[in-house]
Amino acid sequence: MAEGFVHVESLDDRSRPSEWTIRPHVHRDLNHIILIAQGGGAMQAEAAQVSFDAPCLLLIPAGIVHGFTWHSESRGHVTTIADSYLRHLIARDADLAPLFARPHAVPLSTGDGGVAQDSITRMAQELGWSGPGQRAAVESALLSLMVFALRHATLAQTTQAGTARQAALVARLRERIEQRFRQREPVSDHAKALGASLTALRQACARVAGSSPAQMLDDRALLEARRLLLYSQLSVAEIAYAIGFEDPAYFSRFFARHIGQPPRAYRAARTG
Repeated sequence: MAEGFVHVESLDDRSRPSEWTIRPHVHRDLNHIILIAQGGGAMQAEAAQVSFDAPCLLLIPAGIVHGFTWHSESRGHVTTIADSYLRHLIARDADLAPLFARPHAVPLSTGDGGVAQDSITRMAQELGWSGPGQRAAVESALLSLMVFALRHATLAQTTQAGTARQAALVARLRERIEQRFRQREPVSDHAKALGASLTALRQACARVAGSSPAQMLDDRALLEARRLLLYSQLSVAEIAYAIGFEDPAYFSRFFARHIGQPPRAYRAARTG
């Protein structure tokens, strides 16, 4: 297994040194599946906060600002998946695409928690040695965990209504947006590059993502803007140019319209 594709660590190892609090942070290229086997807590994902109790799975996509406050002595495991590897798995089976469409908590029964733990234990064991067939064994355990999470997730009905072809189209759009959102291209350009009509792309996004292509483009730009406002020293004008806006004043109006406050106020309120 190439280093960085998949990693498993205990929640105790990650959280006890920080007194069961993980401050908000972001991983541009890493996705998490976190099994909470005992305890519970609260997850901050962008502006939302979600409380959870064991057993449950927490699903956090790459690029999402997230943090946690765990109940003391919570137990579980953190499985980390490189985004390039996840895209490879989704390209092979588009049914997996909705799993990391958004951050969410998936409640489990006690027995189901044990099933998830079995997959993670097998994965951790395989990652701990280099025997023949190790990569296949790790991928088998990972896919088992992902399918388990997918089938237990309370996904929006719009996601369930989409066809496999629509899910694959939206997955390809998400990948293209990730690569090119700074260019602020019109939706029609994305549709043409994906070999789909504008109508087909809009219908797929509505059914699979519960959104429009234009909103998905804006959401990605806003995510990057919030990240740079909180975690960089760039000026508002520099951030505007960095995400493809030619006019910083227009960017400020765009940001305020979607977030509810101008960029400078947003930064000041959250960085003190």
